Amino acid sequence: MTPPAPALFPRPIAVLILLCMGCAFAGNHVAARVAFDDGAGVLLAIVLRSGGTLLVLAGLVLWQRQSLRLPRGAWRWQVLLGLLIAAQSLCLYSAVARVPVALALLVANVFPILLALLTWALGGPRPTARTALLMGLILAGLVFVLDVPGRLSSDTSLGPQWLIGVSLALCAAFVFAGALWITDHKLSQVRGSVRSLLTIFIVFSSVNLAGLSGALPGGLNPPATATGWLALATLMVLYGTAFIVLFMSVPRLDMPRNAPVMNIEPLATLLMGWIVLDQLLSVGQMIGGVIVVTGIVLLTYRKSARAPVKVKVT
Repeated sequence: MTPPAPALFPRPIAVLILLCMGCAFAGNHVAARVAFDDGAGVLLAIVLRSGGTLLVLAGLVLWQRQSLRLPRGAWRWQVLLGLLIAAQSLCLYSAVARVPVALALLVANVFPILLALLTWALGGPRPTARTALLMGLILAGLVFVLDVPGRLSSDTSLGPQWLIGVSLALCAAFVFAGALWITDHKLSQVRGSVRSLLTIFIVFSSVNLAGLSGALPGGLNPPATATGWLALATLMVLYGTAFIVLFMSVPRLDMPRNAPVMNIEPLATLLMGWIVLDQLLSVGQMIGGVIVVTGIVLLTYRKSARAPVKVKVT
């Protein structure tokens, strides 16, 4: 007999939980930038983040006595999903290390556009006129977020770090869209807790292997001072807490209705980046950020009403 669905939280409580989780994910990225500025390697941050989350998830899965057996043919997709999430984490943290954190998050959060286009390209439904209009709105906002008019009219060079950082954030968006497509179309029958555990395990293992093999020189460098170590501990706690609480609470949060609240993350990152890192975007960039977030909220709300919600791993 199928167990009854858990009772939903009252909407104000569900929204409050999602707001807190969005701010925790934002704080994780700001803490990462503090650690990177102190000399910490990108791979070290991902190893610590994924390792802490892995331990808690493993404990939950063992406590619930869940089987790790996957359906026939699912293992190759599960491995690919883990590798894509590892690549997304690496790209996003690398972008955070090079450009303002809010800018990196705003660029990376265009993944709903890429997911809609990827789904269409692989035989899914064609984006509606409304979806296409929202995509255009998001892209227009992104032009202002990147300050394209100002940079084109300026005589100064963009600089390699800015170009690399924005490219890495876009790469993170592409990779995450692919990961979500796999989750929706190839692993939808796998229990969420098991899929999350295996994904985090693959992320942890692959990043460790990359660090030990020297594939990314300096990737496992420790921070130079206690400030960097405190930042690494902070990102571990923030990310692990947000991921686990969100993972455990999803059945009670009425996500098809409330998921757009999670898009507070880029705006929270903008505020935290200003307070902690003294990173402040221009007025035009902030207006562009509001446009991007508004478009994503509307686009996500439309999709979430007819598609199962997945816990975001960033």
